Amino acid sequence: MKNEIIFYIEESPEGGYEARALGYSIFTSGDTIDELKHNIRDSVHCHFSENEAPQVIKLHFVKEEAITL
Repeated sequence: MKNEIIFYIEESPEGGYEARALGYSIFTSGDTIDELKHNIRDSVHCHFSENEAPQVIKLHFVKEEAITL
């Protein structure tokens, strides 16, 4: 059992946010950060049995930005 799970968070091209768990097949999305956090918790609970679920969920926010020279 791992003690934590890490989610990679990006802004969705359609609006809102997309989350992908690193090392697990867990994907979810939300229109707001609060909705995304709720959906991440639900997804983790659905993916793991109660005694196998990680105790900590870490969110790694990534924002891609381009600048010109």
